[in-house]
Amino acid sequence: MRQSPVSTVTEKPASGWQTIRRVLPYLWPEGEGWVKRRVVGALVMLVLAKIVSVSTPFLYKQAVDRLAGDMPDAATIMGLTAVGLTVAYGLARLGTVAFQELRDAIFVRVGQRALRRLALQTFQHIHALSLRYHITRKTGGLSRIIERGVKGVDFLLRFMLFSIGPLILELAMVAVIFATVFGISYMLVVVGVISLYVWFTFAVTEWRVKIRREMNEQDTDANQKAIDSLLNFETVKYFNAEAREAARYDRAMQRYEVAAVKTGQSLSFLNGGQALLITTGLVAVMVMAALGVQRGELTVGDFVMVNAYMIQITMPLNFLGTVYREIRQALVDMGEMFGLLGQPAEVVDKPGALPLAVAGGTVEFDRVEFGYDAARPILKGISLTVPAGQKVALVGPSGSGKSTIGRLMFRFYDVNGGAIRIDGQDLRDVTQGSIHAQIGVVPQDTVLFNDTLRYNIAYGRADATEDEIVAAAKAAKIHDFILSLPEGFDTTVGERGLKLSGGEKQRVGIARTLLKNPPILILDEATSALDTQTERDIQDSLHEMGRGRTVITIAHRLSTIADADQIVVLEAGEIAERGTHEELLERGGRYAAMWARQSAEEEDETLAAE
Repeated sequence: MRQSPVSTVTEKPASGWQTIRRVLPYLWPEGEGWVKRRVVGALVMLVLAKIVSVSTPFLYKQAVDRLAGDMPDAATIMGLTAVGLTVAYGLARLGTVAFQELRDAIFVRVGQRALRRLALQTFQHIHALSLRYHITRKTGGLSRIIERGVKGVDFLLRFMLFSIGPLILELAMVAVIFATVFGISYMLVVVGVISLYVWFTFAVTEWRVKIRREMNEQDTDANQKAIDSLLNFETVKYFNAEAREAARYDRAMQRYEVAAVKTGQSLSFLNGGQALLITTGLVAVMVMAALGVQRGELTVGDFVMVNAYMIQITMPLNFLGTVYREIRQALVDMGEMFGLLGQPAEVVDKPGALPLAVAGGTVEFDRVEFGYDAARPILKGISLTVPAGQKVALVGPSGSGKSTIGRLMFRFYDVNGGAIRIDGQDLRDVTQGSIHAQIGVVPQDTVLFNDTLRYNIAYGRADATEDEIVAAAKAAKIHDFILSLPEGFDTTVGERGLKLSGGEKQRVGIARTLLKNPPILILDEATSALDTQTERDIQDSLHEMGRGRTVITIAHRLSTIADADQIVVLEAGEIAERGTHEELLERGGRYAAMWARQSAEEEDETLAAE
């Protein structure tokens, strides 16, 4: 007897290095030469931009020395005059910008491709996760994790490649120039100040990342509460709870406000410290250069060049603080997303699984055991056969395992013990996609997409023609209603179908399941939430729908399943009784007691209505 472990939803964010390793293949993917060519082209533009950028202060120096009379014509580049040097300086600055823009233009497709692929991978993975995961996960928080993570991908790819690397290259080139042209003391001051600056930036940013992570958590919580409240709009109205919901949301936003204030204050501390360090270094080097000019060792152009280089490295160093903060935040955001991608799917197809082949549609439950929690079993050795083309009804009190059987059949979960077979094929041995294709489900509460009636009905089969959609609507007894609407099949149903009544939504659900045309049908209390008259109307559609199919009906109202070929009474995860309606009434057991109680309730309702 095969056992399936009962999994729990555990989600650990990926570490920074794990995240970087996950992203790097998008920069150099196997078998995609165009991506590699673009990355190389972008790097070439980057190096050219830095070379031109570092040479620009030389032109500035020579123009100043030429104007000050400290440099003869022959010593200038190509003997240019001060005006020519000034023009060359302007062209060099323009060239730096041009190469940078060419770099970004070449690389943008690489970044957007990575963003798209990761977004798609995440979306597909979420749909592959188990129902257990989606029941316990908060949708609002999940959407925010994906949104932040996907945005972080593009940022990380661009700034890791085009900010940190180029900054290191530029600082190294400037340090070499200072050592060569001005002396080792200048280089030591620059390297010392930069090292102290980088250490301070990284140390404070690590502290800020913890604060930012807390702010993210509060942001996610506030967003989740807002979405949850809006999804339950009607419930909020029923209980006059607008003020309560507003207060609940405001409490979450208050916690976010506290974290955001800490983030802002820590940013001010970081920026102030950075300004102090870099200004100290700038003044120190400028004082050294001024003293050199006074001693006659340096020219005024040298003084200007020192200033130009210090200002030139100050700008990317100031940017380093922002880039490092954003990269760390991007790593945090992406770590959450990759943690989500690392969440294993509870139900997976076994290697070499074949598609389910349905010949007749016989369903067999062979000593099925299952529990959502290992400590609380739901089904305790259920054995049941549903012959092809027959209708079997499952009844029993809440918690007896009726709906669980439907979920196991659709393979939302794998059984813990025993087996479920369709035409002799164990569901664990066939692909999930083929199971979903062969089984149709009409749930208790049909949830519709916020799209048109046509789209929602056609969801049953993507390639359905207009005639087939109309035929399904007619079979579900909703065609006349649709035609009575001003926009007909193009009518938008609203979020989760809120613009339709319960009965109308159920008919749309029936129509799309009819369009799917599955050989096996599960009716999971499909009419229990409807009024008696609407239920009777829809029952006709459901009876018509079940013709020629194997039907498993999970029922609350016994009057809807009296014509079933077999009725199975579940109690505490075991089969208490089974038989036809007449046989069970004659037996006078649990089913007969349930029937008598419901009949009396319906009779009281009828008398009250009169």
